[in-house]
Amino acid sequence: MTSATPTVPAEPGRDAMREQRGAAAGLSWALGWLAGIVAILVTAMSAATAVQLAGVPDPGWLTTYGLPAVTAIGEVSAAIALGSAVFAAFFVPPQSDGVLDVGGYRAIRIAATAALTWGVCAVLLIPLSISNVSGQPLSASLKPANLINSYSQVADARTWLWTAIFAVAAAALARVILKWGWTFGAIALMVLSLMPAALAGHSSTGGNHDVATNSLIVHIVGATVWMGGLFAVVVYALADGRWRVLAVRRFSRVAFWSILAVGVSGVINALVRMPLGDLFTDTYGRLVLAKTCALVVLGALGAWHRRVTIARLEDEPAPRSTFVRFGIVETLVFAITFGLAVGLSRTPPPAGENADVSAVEAQIGYRIDAAPSLWRILVDWRFDLLFGTLAIILAIVYLRGVVRLRRRGDDWPVGRTVAWILGCALLLFTTSSGLGRYSPAMFSMHMIAHMLMSMMIPVLLVLGGPVTLALRALRPAGKGNPPGPREWIQSAIHSGPSRFLTHPAVAAILFVGSFYVLYLGGVFEAVVPYHAAHILMNVHFLLSGYLFYWIVIGIDPAPRQVRPVAKLGIVMGSLPFHAFFGVALMMTSAVIAEGYYRSLNLPFAYNLFDDQRAGGGIAWAAGEIPLVVIMLALLVQWRRQDEKQARRYDRRAARDHDADLESYNEMLKDLHNRT
Repeated sequence: MTSATPTVPAEPGRDAMREQRGAAAGLSWALGWLAGIVAILVTAMSAATAVQLAGVPDPGWLTTYGLPAVTAIGEVSAAIALGSAVFAAFFVPPQSDGVLDVGGYRAIRIAATAALTWGVCAVLLIPLSISNVSGQPLSASLKPANLINSYSQVADARTWLWTAIFAVAAAALARVILKWGWTFGAIALMVLSLMPAALAGHSSTGGNHDVATNSLIVHIVGATVWMGGLFAVVVYALADGRWRVLAVRRFSRVAFWSILAVGVSGVINALVRMPLGDLFTDTYGRLVLAKTCALVVLGALGAWHRRVTIARLEDEPAPRSTFVRFGIVETLVFAITFGLAVGLSRTPPPAGENADVSAVEAQIGYRIDAAPSLWRILVDWRFDLLFGTLAIILAIVYLRGVVRLRRRGDDWPVGRTVAWILGCALLLFTTSSGLGRYSPAMFSMHMIAHMLMSMMIPVLLVLGGPVTLALRALRPAGKGNPPGPREWIQSAIHSGPSRFLTHPAVAAILFVGSFYVLYLGGVFEAVVPYHAAHILMNVHFLLSGYLFYWIVIGIDPAPRQVRPVAKLGIVMGSLPFHAFFGVALMMTSAVIAEGYYRSLNLPFAYNLFDDQRAGGGIAWAAGEIPLVVIMLALLVQWRRQDEKQARRYDRRAARDHDADLESYNEMLKDLHNRT
């Protein structure tokens, strides 16, 4: 956060700083109000229908139009906050001592203000949501007694409270940041502040809501980074920042992948929510078309930027260049798009969307028609938009790095490539095959997926050596040049959080201790009905497993050096606790999450207690295969370490003509003569 003797970022001139602050404030206000006005206009088209379908009294114009306006202003502020934090972390380099450059420092301060605005809007949306759901005027919802009584009953109120908590935390952290490394904490908190809203709304209900929710997460994060990054780059270029060409080029790469993610996820989400025939006949469909047109315009402007204005930045000395002018136009289109998106979220989807939805489909998002079998697990696939896409991207990026090394004439062990690809394939299979389909519905299937995500997939990924590959494939920035991806990776490896997380005790507790807390501590039973919980569990399984095996059998550079004997001790000391967990699970007398599993009303009969005992047996036996792989890997690493030491000794002996051996022989002769 701050060092003991923090270095204040160098001032480029008070006029430039004042100009940057003024430009940021003026542009952010214009964007927020434009998005709010568009949201109000769109809401006016369907406000009466929404009230009628909700079956509640009209809460009044202040709630009807205040809610979308505040939402739009808040979401624009969230985009500015996240984009500015990303700008400070990646688009401009810090100073040589790790303190933010003036451009990054100003961007993180803008992020703090915008995040606080996002938090204030979220707080205002709590009574507005209660008023909207209850049909009472806003003045009645603002009464403390009504707020307290309605909070537990109105899901939107809880959504906005969590949003406010994460946003205010991000604002507080961003306000005191001076060091470059802490910008990642602000980014993480800002992304978390987007999640409550992404996991609520139309996409979280009805059939296929798992696909709809996952696509909405990708859509919101991609659009927020895209717009916020553009805002930060435009403000920086307007103030004639030193690294404006570098910032624009880096943003251009981010914008390309953002528009791809936003476009694909938007199409998927729209297809899930409505049939194609309603695009031109329903208000919801026409809004989807309008939003699509706005995204096409944004994509065209971005392509024009890549081809024309970026090159002109290197030649134009004036800060108010063509890029800035067209960048402001692009941000205004973005504000209109955000307003359309808010209005779309306030517009009822086409009628009949949730017709004939079974209990299991309403809970997990899709139907399950028969009991699991080996054939169904192998062929009954349902692609997971988050983890399935992640598996494919990881495989492609890794292979691209290998190809780059090959073209350069460098070798890369085939075994590492095979291990990584197998790990990615197993991740895809675990989350998107029949196993992934049955995992939320049956405890035994969930436990198989859990063991693969935490015990087998991380082992294969660690043996792939991705960090070593990245450090070899990426070009060094060079002395005097701004740091790039290679330097970011090196800094992350040797950072304080990395040293803490790679402590053997911490890694072991996160890996093994979480099993006991999750299943035997009651956490699983409390969170299993929620789609977000399944996402977080999978993320935790992957990361905690990767961290543990990185320490034990990792071939990548690490902030801590652990001897092979100590690694063996870590394994032998941790895995028995994993076996004890499986035994404890089999001996549990009560069914974990019994109410949830019974509420699914699966179309086949099975005993919940027997299924749980099967899950405990799976957990107990799952450690055998990874243990064999770990032992083999440790033996190979031990042998290679001995060979390296032997070669090092031979080279030293060749240089000094066996001086160590001669000295040892002389010592023996001296001892012999004394006796």
